[in-house]
Amino acid sequence: MSIARLTDAERAEALAGLPAWQLREDGLAIVRKLRFADFNEAFGFMTRVAIQADKADHHPEWFNVYNRVEITLTTHDADGLSRRDVDMARFINAVAPQA
Repeated sequence: MSIARLTDAERAEALAGLPAWQLREDGLAIVRKLRFADFNEAFGFMTRVAIQADKADHHPEWFNVYNRVEITLTTHDADGLSRRDVDMARFINAVAPQA
């Protein structure tokens, strides 16, 4: 199964609906940094995302230190952003605490 990389126009439209996300400098991924009250809250959030990621078979690259989580979404099979990344970002936004 081939996964299509988003066109420039599709990427711009997707990012317009994901204001908390930043396009990585190379244009091949989106990144979001989150801060939580404590480690327990950060880990609970990561667990919710991990369960969904496993169901979707689309796993984020992430980094966690205490109450901080940094997430990078990209589709390696598409060599850049795909609809799968946008869907995962929307899910993450839905379960992330509102800033």
